[in-house]
Amino acid sequence: QVQLMESGGGSVQAGGSLRLSCVVFGFTYSNFCMGWFRRAPGKEREGVAAIDDDGTTSYADSVKGRFTISKDNAKNTLYLQMNSLKPEDTAMYYCAATYSPYLVMKRENYNYWGQGTQVTVSS
Repeated sequence: QVQLMESGGGSVQAGGSLRLSCVVFGFTYSNFCMGWFRRAPGKEREGVAAIDDDGTTSYADSVKGRFTISKDNAKNTLYLQMNSLKPEDTAMYYCAATYSPYLVMKRENYNYWGQGTQVTVSS
């Protein structure tokens, strides 16, 4: 059974940093693409960052230069380092896994989802 468990969310002031983690169970994610998504109140779930099997990364324009996605295959863990946080980054953040080895950022391409971790940024 595939399980994705996020942690690391919280409340910070604008300009602060958070590091999200996602531990993956039952899925050899090192061979596939993994991603982070977020859903702000009243908005659709959007792709934030993705990393493929080779470690190539992709980011939404809104987070480029501030967020970094990485993974530790030995620990089966995906990370999202978030720096220079802004109030508009406030959202529920989700870890997701796909059977595609290619870099994809569309939610319909993903097969498994975590429960989410809340990030709140105050001004």
